[in-house]
Amino acid sequence: MTESLPVTTAHATAQPELTLGVEEELHVVDLVTRELVPRAPEILARLNDDHFSAELHRSVVETNTPVAGTLDELREGIAGRRKAAIRVAESLGLGLAATGTVPLVDLESLPVTPTSRYRRMLDDYQLLAREQLICGAQVHVSVPDRDEAVAVAQRVAAHLPVLLALSASSPFWMGEDSGYASVRSLVWLRWPTAGDPGVLNSAAEFDELVADLIASETIADPKMVYFDVRPSAHLPTVELRVTDSSPDVDTVVLLAGLFRALARRARDDHRAGKKMITAKPPLHRAALWRAARSGLEGDLLDLPRSPAPVPAAVAVEHLVAELRPQLEELGDWEQVFDLSVRALSRGSSAARQRRALARRGRLSDAVDLVVADTRGGATGLAPIGAGATVPAGLFPYARSGDEAFPDGEVAPEYTGLVTALGALGSAGLRRREDKRDDEQRARGITFSVAGEAATRLFPFDLVPRIVPAADWRDLRTGLVQRVRALNAFVNDVYGERAVVADGIVPDWVIDGSPELRPSGALIGSDRVRTQVAGVDLVRDDRGGWRVLEDNLRVPSGIAYAMQNRRLTGSVLPELPEPSGLLGVEDTPALLRRALRESARPAAADDPHLVVLSQGPDDSAWFEHRMLAEEMGVPVVRSTELFVDGTRVFRTRDGKRYPVDVVYLRMDEDTLMHAPGADGMPLGPSLVAALHADTVVLANALGNGVGDDKAIYAFVPRLIEYYLGERPLLADVPTYLCGVPEQRSEVLGRLDELVCKPVDGYGGDRILIGPHATPEELDAVRRQIRAAPHRWVAQEVVRLSTHPVFDGHELSPRHVDLRAFVFTGEHSVVAPAALTRVAPSGSMIVNSSRGGGSKDTWLLS
Repeated sequence: MTESLPVTTAHATAQPELTLGVEEELHVVDLVTRELVPRAPEILARLNDDHFSAELHRSVVETNTPVAGTLDELREGIAGRRKAAIRVAESLGLGLAATGTVPLVDLESLPVTPTSRYRRMLDDYQLLAREQLICGAQVHVSVPDRDEAVAVAQRVAAHLPVLLALSASSPFWMGEDSGYASVRSLVWLRWPTAGDPGVLNSAAEFDELVADLIASETIADPKMVYFDVRPSAHLPTVELRVTDSSPDVDTVVLLAGLFRALARRARDDHRAGKKMITAKPPLHRAALWRAARSGLEGDLLDLPRSPAPVPAAVAVEHLVAELRPQLEELGDWEQVFDLSVRALSRGSSAARQRRALARRGRLSDAVDLVVADTRGGATGLAPIGAGATVPAGLFPYARSGDEAFPDGEVAPEYTGLVTALGALGSAGLRRREDKRDDEQRARGITFSVAGEAATRLFPFDLVPRIVPAADWRDLRTGLVQRVRALNAFVNDVYGERAVVADGIVPDWVIDGSPELRPSGALIGSDRVRTQVAGVDLVRDDRGGWRVLEDNLRVPSGIAYAMQNRRLTGSVLPELPEPSGLLGVEDTPALLRRALRESARPAAADDPHLVVLSQGPDDSAWFEHRMLAEEMGVPVVRSTELFVDGTRVFRTRDGKRYPVDVVYLRMDEDTLMHAPGADGMPLGPSLVAALHADTVVLANALGNGVGDDKAIYAFVPRLIEYYLGERPLLADVPTYLCGVPEQRSEVLGRLDELVCKPVDGYGGDRILIGPHATPEELDAVRRQIRAAPHRWVAQEVVRLSTHPVFDGHELSPRHVDLRAFVFTGEHSVVAPAALTRVAPSGSMIVNSSRGGGSKDTWLLS
């Protein structure tokens, strides 16, 4: 409800003819709860009171635009006022919604503005005042002569239903769908002075009517005259009051353009003495009701042309066409015509809000839509520059060790990214999450968790992570070095064991490894055993990188890393790509080359590859299918493989196809017991083919001895021993519980360390001492004492954090990075890496433990 007129129109007589101004009422909502909140005074206290004012309810901010001579100037004025108010609101964790109503309301928490006038209104009108939680957009057109202003108001009234339909943005009322496109107009009409004032022939008659209403004590002053269109009591304007507040700035501009043209025609007709054509009052009320009921999605009464209903598009097109002469005289024809076409193609805001609700059944989604649309109209929001203070609304935290917001400032490499995310805002990002989920379902981007029947969407956070070029250059070199040394170690373990003879690694560490397998000895000591290595890295709170784990068996995540990039491009195409961003699309070709180069001499010139999977029951079935498709090779299950003598074949439709390299995507125990195409266990016959050197399993059987948690402690020494080089990547200080002195220290500091079983996989049985309960600590203490060689402990590393969008704002989460090294004749680091994200309050990133992932931007 508007109680003031734009002071900027006070000098309209000095402006060009028929100047414009707009008052917009904006709801204040909490960006977390999406409820209407009485915090407008906090926003207004930081704004210029010449341009912003309070309303009856403390949940509304009113803006007054500068006087505008053109529609472009008006658009600029509306956007400028919105921009200023939104900046302040978002710094307080609030959003502004230019819409007729907000569906999420708690009446008990919404007191009126504490002025004597508003308190009197509450006393007089009671429920009527308490429920005036509505917002409109009022358009002013300068008409200095008050007799002409009254005549203009009378003559334009017949066309108000079409303007109301164009503005309809209030389908919800008090948490429910009202069934109307503009329930605001129904609530508004309950005021005793709202609606049509009846026939008035002069300013004197208008003033007499107002005086009589005051004398009747129905209203207290002229400001409480709420006619649908009225001459201003204080300013030389005619004011349109019937329309909803509209989240789309272009809708407001369209309404202003049409109203100005109507005023121009009405003024000219009045001056020419033309007969005024009006609709009968009951028909006029019926037309307004139908516009409120249907908006642009149903029929309207095309008054005064005909009482018969017509499609809304026809009524709008008729009005625009009728006003073409006036629009051309004002220079507004092309713009108003284009805006009307756009409005009809988009439909009303009310319909869009209902669609938002229908997607997930949440009223909060409708609030998000109007907040985002309101914000989208505030064009020109200043970008957030490097070193700028992070806005409090979407980027609320400052955290030491955060990669994007160290100490509350934007890291230089994140400047463009933060600017784009800020432009979207919380509501915009929530809509992008809906699109993300839809695309993941359509593409089958899922994983499964043991014990659960249904698969889950792979958790994907919208905020990309950036690895600077200097960091990635150093990591690539160190990763290749590390994988070369580990490959040499595994070959040595299953060969001469020189590493034991020379005192580098104790024999009990190797012999006690649960992953030491006899099958590992079937491969020659000069061979590549790890065609695909996954190395998990973390950044500490000082920015240094450390290796957390090595994965030489069946490392997963390559396809998810690629798919994350594709999702980002599809869901957030406006994110600016930084200079030097590596593309991920070459990754499958690099993997295929490494697999082909591993083929044995028995293979043909064009080795035949397959991806061996357990099928849909495997947690990473999506990845298996995607990599096979991208490499152009078949994905098979064990029942499709047959070993004839010492050669492996793939069977399909009664035919056999030779297989030279099997990209193994299952563990050794599963493989050994899986049935082959002949119904017999595949393992024994496959081992025979391995021994005959006719097939390659990538990665090799027995590789687990190389990523044993106890072996991790020796990797720096292995690099020096096998390569004669200084280790380039740091490790986490690690203690072997099998060494008495180290075990004693671990047991004495159990609440300070991270304890891991040497055969742990996927975050299984990890104990983080500082976060553990006394009972958990005691349980691990007993296990270490019972089998000390099966446990290691590490110092707690203060992991870096990275922002994730949690549905309301950006929040810090711990992250790691899985990089992939492909080894054939040479080693190469894949240009796709997987950032994994720990849940809130956790340091464990595995998806099986509630973790997620995000796109990783590697810079060259």
